[in-house]
Amino acid sequence: MLYSLIVDFRIIFERDPAARNWLEVLVCYPGLQALVCHRFAHSLYCLGLPFIPRFISHLGRFLTGIEIHPGAKIAQGVFIDHGMGVVIGETAVVGDNSLIYQGVTLGGTGKVTGKRHPTLGKNVVVGAGAKILGNLTIGNNVRIGAGSVVLRDVPSDCTVVGIPGRIIYQSGVRVNPLAHNNLPDSEAKVVRLLLDRIESLEREVQELKQDFKKDKSRDWDLVTTVVDSSSFVPSQSCHLSNKEIEEFLDDVGQ
Repeated sequence: MLYSLIVDFRIIFERDPAARNWLEVLVCYPGLQALVCHRFAHSLYCLGLPFIPRFISHLGRFLTGIEIHPGAKIAQGVFIDHGMGVVIGETAVVGDNSLIYQGVTLGGTGKVTGKRHPTLGKNVVVGAGAKILGNLTIGNNVRIGAGSVVLRDVPSDCTVVGIPGRIIYQSGVRVNPLAHNNLPDSEAKVVRLLLDRIESLEREVQELKQDFKKDKSRDWDLVTTVVDSSSFVPSQSCHLSNKEIEEFLDDVGQ
C-alpha cells in the first residue's frame, strides 16, 4: 500500500503543471487524500471487517467530495484531478496511470448483483462529467470525452465522445492525455456531411432544370432516365460519407 501511495504522489507532478511542491500536493490535493483514505479502507475491506471500511470511505467523501467504495480496486499511479463529485462503485476496477477528472461516475445500472461496475484498463483518461455505467470493459489508452455517457465496451487505443458514447479510433496516433480540446465532434461532422449532400443534390436539380429549359423539346422523362441510369457512379468520397453517416445513425439507434 505504501508503494502505491508513493506512485500516486509522484504521478501528480507528471500530470498537473500546477503542482509546485510536495507540501502543497499533500495538503491541497483532494484526489490524493481520497486515494489515501481508500487504500486504507480497501485493505480493511479485504480483511472482511464490517462497518469500519465504509465509515472511512464516508469520512473521505465528507473531506474531499470524492466517493470511492472500499471494495473498488484502484491500481498504482491513478490521478483524480480536482475530483469533486467523482463516484467509483464497489466492483469498479481502475488500471495503472489512469486520469480521472471531476464529476466522473463509474457506476452501475439498477440492482444487478455481482460485477456491476466498469473496468478501466491502463492509461485511461476520463473527462469531466463523463459517466461509465454497467459492467463494461474499457481498454488501454482510451480517452473518454467530457460529458460522455458510455454504455458499451470500448476497445483499446480509441476515443469516445457523445451521448451515448460513440467510438472514434485513434490507432497509431499518440495523443497528450491532457489535450481535451483535441477531441473530434462526430455529430458536427455528420451534420456537415448531410449539408454537403443536400447542397450537391440541389445543384444537380438546378442543372437539370436549366438543361430542360434550354431544350423544351426534350422529354422530362428522358432526363430522369439518364439520372437513374447505371452510367451514374457515385464517387469514392460519397461512399465514405455514406459509411460515416450510417455508422453514426447505428450508434444513435443502439
